[in-house]
Order: sequence, then structure tokens, then C-alpha cells
Amino acid sequence: MARTRTRDEILTVAAELFYRAGFKGTSLQDIAAEVGCSKATLLYHFDSKEAILAALLAPAARELAELDEQLAGLQGEAARAAAIDGFVDLVLRYRREAGLIYHGSLEVLLTPAFAGVQPMIENLCSAFAARSTDLEEKVAAEVLLAGICSVAIDRPDDVTLRSALIAVAKRALLTPRSKD
Repeated sequence: MARTRTRDEILTVAAELFYRAGFKGTSLQDIAAEVGCSKATLLYHFDSKEAILAALLAPAARELAELDEQLAGLQGEAARAAAIDGFVDLVLRYRREAGLIYHGSLEVLLTPAFAGVQPMIENLCSAFAARSTDLEEKVAAEVLLAGICSVAIDRPDDVTLRSALIAVAKRALLTPRSKD
């Protein structure tokens, strides 16, 4: 029981420190001191700072993988609609984790622990763009993904936020673009 409690405390404290000071700005010693344990105790539970961050992000990564599977067989507007709804729900459910990535820990997605995440993000962008190969559609999808994260992370819970994010994303992506 004490081991689980200590592990949970490490994760809670690390999440807060990563969010406030950034992943790079937080040391293992900072986390251990805040938890009230030795660095050796911290290393008993996690072999590195990256392992702590990976543990924090693992539930969200699993749900992203589930969304990726749902989107795999969808094309066109069905893919777009499912991607928007699924991504908004994912970000709202995992605001803290999204914030950790969005506010400075993006490099963790390039580590071996998250090797499979980049293809899932690319598939999500493709679904947001309704599988279009048009550069403007692809850029609009990427901008919206970042925008949804930014808004969801920085706004308090609000019962209308989900519907507002979905409506804005659909409006932005469905607006006909004039070709000059």
C-alpha cells in the first residue's frame, strides 16, 4: 500500500512541477524533495524523469490509440466528424496531460516510449482534413488540433465548452475556401 501511495504521490507532484516549471525545468531531486522522499526512493519507482512523464501520459496515449483505431476505417466527412468529436472528448478528459505536452514537453513524444504516437497524430490530422491531400486542408487541421488543445487546457470546466469546440472546429473546417 505504501509503495502505491508513494508512486501516486510522485506522479501527482511531478505533474504539477512539470506543468509549472516545464519538463526540462524540473529535476528528479525537485520531485523527490516535494514528495518528501529521497531521490533513491523516487528511482525505485521510476528509472528516469522520462519514465515518470510516460506514466503520466500513458492513459491518454491508450485512448488516443483507441480513437486511432476508430478512425482507421473512416473516410471523408465521417472521418472528420468522428475525429473532431473524439479529439475534443480526449483533450477535455485529459486536460492536465494535454497541458504537459502543449506547454513544453512536446519532445517526449519523440522518445521511444511514444514512438507510436506520431503516426496516430498524423492519422488524426488526416481525419480532421477529411482525408484530403490539399495542403490548406491539412494545415487547417493542424491549426485546429493545436487550437483545441490550447483552449481546452486554459479554460475552466464549462458545460458548453465541448459543444463550442466542436461547433467551431466544424465551422472552420467546412468553410469553403476560395481558390485564387
